[in-house]
Amino acid sequence: MNTFEYHGEQWKEEYEELYKRRQMAQAMGGPEALRKHRERGRLNARERMGALLDTGSFREMGKLSGKGRYDENGRFLDMSPVNAIIGTGKIDRRTVVVSGDDYTLRAGSSESTISDKWIYAERMAMTIGTPLIRMVDSAGGSVKLLAQMRGTKIPGYPTWPAIKLLQHVPVVGIALGSCAGLGAMKVLLSHFSVMVRDQAQVFAAGPPVVKQAYGIEIDKNDLGGYKVHRRSALVHNEAVDEADAFAQVRRFLSYLPRNSEQMASRTECQDSPERVEDWLADAIPKDRRKIFDPRKILAAICDTDSIFEIGRWQGGSVITALARVDGYPVGILCSDPKIAGGAMTVAAAYKTERHVKLCDTFGLPIINFVDQPGNATGPEAELQGTLLAAVRVLETIEKANTPWFSVIMRRCFGMAGGMHAPKHFPALNHRVAWPSARWGSIPIEGGVYAAHRREIDQASNPDAKRQELEGQYHHLGSPFRTAEAFGILDIIDPRETRSILCDWVAEAWEVMGQRKSRSTDAR
Repeated sequence: MNTFEYHGEQWKEEYEELYKRRQMAQAMGGPEALRKHRERGRLNARERMGALLDTGSFREMGKLSGKGRYDENGRFLDMSPVNAIIGTGKIDRRTVVVSGDDYTLRAGSSESTISDKWIYAERMAMTIGTPLIRMVDSAGGSVKLLAQMRGTKIPGYPTWPAIKLLQHVPVVGIALGSCAGLGAMKVLLSHFSVMVRDQAQVFAAGPPVVKQAYGIEIDKNDLGGYKVHRRSALVHNEAVDEADAFAQVRRFLSYLPRNSEQMASRTECQDSPERVEDWLADAIPKDRRKIFDPRKILAAICDTDSIFEIGRWQGGSVITALARVDGYPVGILCSDPKIAGGAMTVAAAYKTERHVKLCDTFGLPIINFVDQPGNATGPEAELQGTLLAAVRVLETIEKANTPWFSVIMRRCFGMAGGMHAPKHFPALNHRVAWPSARWGSIPIEGGVYAAHRREIDQASNPDAKRQELEGQYHHLGSPFRTAEAFGILDIIDPRETRSILCDWVAEAWEVMGQRKSRSTDAR
């Protein structure tokens, strides 16, 4: 922020107070607190904003908010700034609203803040329709608030548009330290969240509260660190350090529009739509019991180096990502047979649901690469309520109106297989298969024994009999028979996939653009 010299006399006292207040706000928690923070290897809140945003683009707001101290005559002596820093800035020349906790002031606790300030930032993001980024480093609430307020209040922030924001603008939560209570909510109420390994923790309450409530001594990383949330799926991604976290945020936003009423940006693409990876012809093993590398397949079909994976360590039987096809941003779903055989687990269902909602909210066409053996089965799967989780996915997919393209690579069985795309045919819904694809109500390998158990068990060579029957059913299950009846749009050579998708995505983009124009005109 510019600091001008005042050469007049009329307002000399007021300008001196203005710049004195600014200097005190800039000092944050003071030299000692800043030193300790730096020695922990961490940037302070303003430095973090500088590292995330385009150079020199941060415009701070509400800098003078805090607690002033005055003499007996009411003259200003000094002030303690609040630990919420807000403002606007740019990422790749696009405006964003940022809100950050200043840990050097009472560990970012709400006892040292003014909630109206950070809520103002969130309401501004809603009003101007631009992404919101929360940099969270907050110890949460404190009982000391009772003494400050001389009372208490029912929890909640009536003017906080937290849910409306998610329907309108991209929201990002960055966990940069301990994020408890409200801090955790700020991270989680987002479209994309990332936490720094061994530096950030996200939990309802920290170790002191857990010890008091349950008598359990536990380290804060063991309670809410990245290794915990790899499994819990509370936070989407992890970062090796703050710079990595900021880079992930910038990349995530590069695929999304400014808000849900606009289109995302297509980038110039140097990768030819006609590029062919010849090995794709044999990408799926003939032996149905062997697995393949789905990420290698995605890299061969999407634009080079364009894949940004979200939630890699959670619900691993499905891959969720953002990518580009001929420069157009798209959402990616892809089965991973290396995890749970690619089956729909509870974790995979939750992961799929939130990714479809993200893409549908911001108009990103979805491409689903399918190798789905069905819902996870067995006692543990039933105890976890896998079918209920799958029903939630079905509901989400059927409500989606974004263009959808399914590529059935291998298996597509049962209820989970049936959820490979919406059935109501949204804006532009295509479905193709590779020659390696097979589908039905139940996988043949398991279904043959269930249907012919007595015949197989009574055979002189049960294994040979089972294989004979499986062979017969596989002939009947040929995808070409489905194509004959136009039960699928086409069977394609895997090497044609990129070219076909490049044609489709251009049409999908046109359809979405027309829809958003009609929606805008209607208002």
